[in-house]
Amino acid sequence: MSDIKLFHFGGAEVTELPGTAMQVEKSLQVLFEANLEALLGIRFLATEHSTGPVHGGRIDTLGLDEDNSPVIIEYKRSVNENVINQGLFYLDWLLDHRKEFQWMVMERLGADAANAVEWTAPRLICIAGDFTRYDEHAVKQIARNIELIRYRRFGDDLLMLELVHAPKTARSASTKTVTETKTSGQSEQALELAQENDPYISQRMSYRLSQSSSDLRDIYDAVYQFLIALGDDVQVKELKLYTAFKRLKNFVCMENYPQSKTVTLFLKLDPDQIDLEEGFTRDVRRVGHFGTGDLQVILRSLVDFEKTQPLLRRAYEGG
Repeated sequence: MSDIKLFHFGGAEVTELPGTAMQVEKSLQVLFEANLEALLGIRFLATEHSTGPVHGGRIDTLGLDEDNSPVIIEYKRSVNENVINQGLFYLDWLLDHRKEFQWMVMERLGADAANAVEWTAPRLICIAGDFTRYDEHAVKQIARNIELIRYRRFGDDLLMLELVHAPKTARSASTKTVTETKTSGQSEQALELAQENDPYISQRMSYRLSQSSSDLRDIYDAVYQFLIALGDDVQVKELKLYTAFKRLKNFVCMENYPQSKTVTLFLKLDPDQIDLEEGFTRDVRRVGHFGTGDLQVILRSLVDFEKTQPLLRRAYEGG
């Protein structure tokens, strides 16, 4: 059971607001679906989506997160319901029906969003009033991107979300893709050749990291280690074009550029609240870029990284 308590104080009197976990029926699902972007940074796509007569199931909520990763949300309606296994079943269905999902994205969010769907790390989010110790143990043994979120209602207008479990590093779904490619008759050498001929290979994080100098890699690693040490709730998503650091939502996105010898960060901070420094910090609210965040920070040395640490803490605290 959650041990979080909420108190209201006015003057010398302190009163506890009783927390309740309403039965997870359609009312809570509707509340989440109407406010997905504000609550979890996820764009709503569909509710009660049928997986067809063969699978015979219905996905509670489908969405696309701020990193363009597909998201399945399942709501645990009773303590004994095995929502994790059910969600894994739907996650496998999703990976086998990528075109159908992208078509759904195109219809609701447009062609640009559909083309940008990131299949590196699709997510399964399970939401419940509470989880058993068996639920929490099970997700630690499963090498998939499963998040457990506990909720509580306080009064008529307060909703608390608690991240009970999230993988420290997002697991890639690429293993299945490679396996499927090999079974179609394509050899590993052909796969490597295809990657070498990829016109977008120079934009990929894995390639840019491989081309980075030791000094630049030191800056990247220093930022990486600093961010994951901010709290046990920090998650890392290694995406094709950037690395995202998130709690319930992204708070920092990081890229590196070997040619310019810079590490570029995008922080979820209001640039109007920052004293901008030319060549170091920049307002990018009206500038297109990969990842999320309105404040750009450019690091050229470990000294720059030290200057950035207070900003990173502020972004984490607001995340």
